[in-house]
Amino acid sequence: METWATQRLDALVAGTAQLPPVIQTLQLGSLDEWTPGLVRKTWVPTADLLNVDGTMFGGYIAALADQILAFAAMTSVPENMFFRTANLLVTFIRVAKAEPAIIEGRVISQTRHVITTSAEFRREDGELFATASAQQFLQKFGE
Repeated sequence: METWATQRLDALVAGTAQLPPVIQTLQLGSLDEWTPGLVRKTWVPTADLLNVDGTMFGGYIAALADQILAFAAMTSVPENMFFRTANLLVTFIRVAKAEPAIIEGRVISQTRHVITTSAEFRREDGELFATASAQQFLQKFGE
């Protein structure tokens, strides 16, 4: 079923969506593809977003996690509702360097009030460097 959120996801994938100022400022980018319950993107860090040793700042990975987990929630949010991140957990498995990251987010479970999501961050060679999870609280528009 098409919703405001799936229309937005389609526009993000097509490259026709206007990205919010915070996304532009943080250079988080957009989305490559989505299907119900699943989103994917490849993100390439630029030199100005790295630590002095060429590694990725953990807080930046957390911002990417919040974004991809929200995109995942958008694949299943009901038409008359919106959501907000209630909690976010990021686990760093190994140091991420100045190389492309393949980021995948999924819906793990959904109730009437909460969408639970998870994400994996991998290097191009498939090596996992971080995981994340979040819960998104649902609210009706106008409440």
